[in-house]
Amino acid sequence: MSQALYESRLPSLPLLGRGKVRENYAVGEDRILMVASDRLSAFDVIMGEPIPGKGALLTKMALFWFDKLQGIVPNHLTGDDPLAAVATDAEREQIRDRAMLVKRLKPLPIEAVVRGYLAGSGWAEYQKTQSVCGVALPAGLRNADKLPTPIFTPATKAEMGDHDENISFEQAAAIIGPELAARVRDISIQLYQRAADFALTKGIIIADTKFEFGLDADGTLTLMDEVLTPDSSRYWPVESYAPGSNPPSYDKQFVRDWLEAVRIDGQPWGKKAPAPALPPEVIANTVQKYEEALQRLTA
Repeated sequence: MSQALYESRLPSLPLLGRGKVRENYAVGEDRILMVASDRLSAFDVIMGEPIPGKGALLTKMALFWFDKLQGIVPNHLTGDDPLAAVATDAEREQIRDRAMLVKRLKPLPIEAVVRGYLAGSGWAEYQKTQSVCGVALPAGLRNADKLPTPIFTPATKAEMGDHDENISFEQAAAIIGPELAARVRDISIQLYQRAADFALTKGIIIADTKFEFGLDADGTLTLMDEVLTPDSSRYWPVESYAPGSNPPSYDKQFVRDWLEAVRIDGQPWGKKAPAPALPPEVIANTVQKYEEALQRLTA
């Protein structure tokens, strides 16, 4: 495993911004070098410890899914070698296997979430309202139950340190326009369905996922950022799936569960920075989960 990269430093390129996991650098006027660090965020808080090799695993998985999803909607990949975008060997070593050279787009200000199963914030909302983001659901569903059909449950994009907020389709339409919102909804469900069907053949349930879209200079809707990784999706192994509780998962639910159980001076962590220090066994288990998901999918 290569040395963990908590934060990239590429002096030869202008830094556009650092996100929870990724850093974006300008490459000319029309491209971005997107670098996946080994940082991990949970409950929208960045953990203080890196997960060694995570960025490379995420990048490999995202490229795998971009290939599988071709034909539904254009994506942001340029096909250019990321290593050619930087100037020195030291910079190339930082980004090797963990970077994508992508088109520079105007991002849509919503996240396109699709849920095929009831889990996470969707389960919490359902218990109160029998609906998720304004979508009415049948009575009597349990945590982790499969939904009758996948549903589109958009969210606003939070600023760093804030939490994404679930919104209704109507609210999304008010933000980006009804026609574009309908296209994003329909395409997102198509993407999810194709991915979920394929993953099932590999023994993986994709319970839910989050897509991000942007518009190019011609106004073409384009799939961007990363796609269908354990950072943006809930992955459950088929063999241990049982409705009624949170199934074991390949995603960062393992870290979330540990954070929910940890006590600081006898009190639960308040889900605000700084995060509790992740013990070595949690870091090792997280790496193992991500690796196993990739191996299953690509076997």
